[in-house]
Amino acid sequence: MTVSVRLDTPDDPAAVLDALRDWQRDGDPVQLHPGDIGWYHRFGAAETAAALRTWSRGGTILAVGFLDGPGLVRLATDPAARRDEELTARIADDFADPDRGVLAAGEADVEAPADSLLRDLLPARGWTLGEAWTPLHRDLAEPVEDPGVTVETVGPDTAEAYAAIVRASFQGSTFSAERWRELAAGPAYADARSLLAVEDGAPVAAITVWTAGPGKPGLIEPLGVDPAHRGKGLGKAVTIAAAAALRDLGASGVDVVTPSDLPGAVPTYKAAGFTPGPERRDLHRPAG
Repeated sequence: MTVSVRLDTPDDPAAVLDALRDWQRDGDPVQLHPGDIGWYHRFGAAETAAALRTWSRGGTILAVGFLDGPGLVRLATDPAARRDEELTARIADDFADPDRGVLAAGEADVEAPADSLLRDLLPARGWTLGEAWTPLHRDLAEPVEDPGVTVETVGPDTAEAYAAIVRASFQGSTFSAERWRELAAGPAYADARSLLAVEDGAPVAAITVWTAGPGKPGLIEPLGVDPAHRGKGLGKAVTIAAAAALRDLGASGVDVVTPSDLPGAVPTYKAAGFTPGPERRDLHRPAG
């Protein structure tokens, strides 16, 4: 059977999330997680659907591409199909031809699992190594220690406090309480929690965690600390609280991927009990 591509979600959007949940495995290279789609849902259901691409064979989804911006595709594949030559060739051809509606012409980046055949095929077509990322993992088999900070679950009444910390934490962010309500209304948020760390009655750090179902690794996306309260260990504390929340939700572990050159990020996660894995590089297509 030939591989087909569709340029939006299937009629039942749950099919994409179900595939991504199924593909999350402890010990496998980190790849696109249902939580990544859930976080993007802050822009609304229509824009989230428009950012998705699926590759299927015989009606079964084998790969999902997520356009996280006009020039970046984040790719996840069924682990059993990650070295599938027909599938990989089709994906690479779709990336190369703008008329196929998957990736626009010009400079672009692809994030692919570390053991994907695509990582062999694209360099042979002139792609180079791009931005470096560090994946980190914490196992949740054992109870999580006390984070040493008061943590509240975010709801409509505290959405603006959460949004304010996110805006302050990421340059250029326009995140708002309305966008939190959008993501909380999305199908992936049924397996998620947004948390606020509170100190002396004031919110000081924010984090959201996403599960892929019981016995599957969860994801942190995003983590932010109020700039006025940095340097006090609050990033570590709220990350430990997030790990505890994921364990309560049935997650087997927790993953996070951070830019390798982001100051303080890797040390913060290591302090919260995470172990870094091998650095991963995006695949970059030069302009022209």
